[in-house]
Amino acid sequence: MTPRRFLAFTALALMFVSAQAPLYLFASVPVYIYRDVHGADHWIWFVSANLLATAAISPFVGTLSDVFGRRWVAVMGTVFVIAGQILSSLATYMDPFIGGMTLTGVGAGISELTAIAGTAELAPVSKRGYYVALMVLTILPILPACLWAQLIASHATWRYIGVFAGGLSVVCLAMTLLFYSPPKPAVQLDSRAKWALLRRVDVVGGLLSVAGLALFEVGVLGGGYEHPWSSAVVLVPLILGVVFVAAFVAWEVWGAKYPMVPRRLGEAPRTLVLTIVITFISGANFFSVLMIWPTQAYAVYGDDPIQVGIRGMPFAFGVLGGACISLALISKLRGNIKWIIFGSSCLMTAGCGALAAATIDNINTVYALLFISGLGVGGLVVPASTITTLICPDDLIATITALTIAIRLVGGAIGYAIYYNVFVNRLLPTLTEMVGTACFANGITDVGLITEIIGLVGFSLVREVYALPGVTTEQADAIMAAGHQAFADSYPRIYYDISGFINDQVAVKL
Repeated sequence: MTPRRFLAFTALALMFVSAQAPLYLFASVPVYIYRDVHGADHWIWFVSANLLATAAISPFVGTLSDVFGRRWVAVMGTVFVIAGQILSSLATYMDPFIGGMTLTGVGAGISELTAIAGTAELAPVSKRGYYVALMVLTILPILPACLWAQLIASHATWRYIGVFAGGLSVVCLAMTLLFYSPPKPAVQLDSRAKWALLRRVDVVGGLLSVAGLALFEVGVLGGGYEHPWSSAVVLVPLILGVVFVAAFVAWEVWGAKYPMVPRRLGEAPRTLVLTIVITFISGANFFSVLMIWPTQAYAVYGDDPIQVGIRGMPFAFGVLGGACISLALISKLRGNIKWIIFGSSCLMTAGCGALAAATIDNINTVYALLFISGLGVGGLVVPASTITTLICPDDLIATITALTIAIRLVGGAIGYAIYYNVFVNRLLPTLTEMVGTACFANGITDVGLITEIIGLVGFSLVREVYALPGVTTEQADAIMAAGHQAFADSYPRIYYDISGFINDQVAVKL
C-alpha cells in the first residue's frame, strides 16, 4: 500500500460519506429549516426530491464512467453535491432549498456508485470484499447525524450543515483530483465508440420512470389533508403517475432497444421479481423510519437538541450492525441467503410493529425497539443485493447493483410519502381536538388565536407558541403537553402500516 494509493482510497471513502451526509443531516432538523425559510407545508419534498434524483441517475452512472472515465465522473458527482449544498445553504425560502437538495441527490447517486466501483477497482481482487466493507464503515462518524445536526442548528444556524457537507465535498474533490487515478481500461474507446455507448442510454425510460414517480408522489402527498382524495388536484397526478409508470414498463419490455433493465436479467424471473419486491419494501421502511423518527423524537419527547440527537442514534447503529451481521452470516452459512432474509424480515416486523407502542413515558424501551428495527433493516440490505449479483450474468453485475440501489431509493421515496400522508391525516383531527381542548381549559377562547396555536404546535414551532402575545408560560406548558400527547397518539398508525407492509415482505420470502 503506497501513500498515494492510500490517499486515493481516502478520497473514495470521503466521496461515499459526502454522498450520504447532506440528506441524513438536513432531515434531522426540518423545524429549524422551515422556521427560517418557511414552506412548512411542503418541506417533505426536500427528502423526496433528493431520493428520486439519486434513484434517477443511478442506472446511468456505469455508462457515464465508460464514456468519460471514472475519475471525471467522480469529479462531476462531487461538483453536483457542492453546487447543491451552496444553493440549499443560501436559500431564503423553501423552493430553492428543495432545488439544492435535488442537485445534491444527483451528485449523491453518482458519488456513491463511483466510490464503491472505484474502491473495488483499486483493491486486490482477492481482497475486494474487505476493501469495500472498510469503505462502507467510514460512514460511522455520520451515524450520529441527528445529534450533529441538532447541535449545529441549535447553537449556530442550520445553514452551517450545508457548509459542513459542502466543505467535506470540497476536500473530497481536491483529493480526487490530486490522488485518484483509476486503472486504464483494457480496451480504449475512440470517440465513435463512446458516442455509440451514449446513444444506448435509455433516456426515454429514465424520463418516464421519474415523471411517473414524481407525479404519483404529488398526488399522495396532497391527498386527504390538503385536498380531498376525490378532487382533481389529487386524482390527476395520481392517475398520470400510474400511466407514466405503466408506459415505462411497456417501453422497457417492448419499445427500448437498449432498456434500462436489460432483458437478460429476466433469465430467473421469479427470483428477480421477488428480490426487487423485497428491496423496494426494505427501502421503504429504512428511509421512512430513518426520516420520520427524528421528527417524532422532537415532537413527542421534547426539543432539547442533545436529547433529540441521542434519540436518533439507536436505529442508525442498528442498521450498520444488521448489515455487518448479515455479511458474516452469508459467509458462515455458505450462501444460504434466504434464511437471513427471512430472519431479518421477522426482526424488522417485530421492531417496527412494536414502535407503535411508543408513548411519552417509555423512551428507554423505544431505544431497544429502534435498535431491533435497525438490525432487521440492515440485515436485508446486503442479502438482497447479493442475490441480484448471483442471478445475473457477470457482465451485468454493475448494472444490477445500480438498479438495486435505485429500487431501494424509489421504495424509500414512495414509502416515506405514503407514511407521511397517513400520519398527517391522523394528526390533524387529533391535534385539533386535544390542543383546542387544552386552550379552552386554560382560559384561551379566541378562535383565531386557538387556530394559530394549533398550526404552530402542528409544525412543532415550540418557541413561537411561547412567544405568542397573551399566552402565559403556564398556558404554553399545558398546550405543549397536549401537543406532545397528540403526536404520541398519531405516530402509531405509521408503524401499524409499516408492519403490514413488512408482513407482505415475509410472505414474499415464504
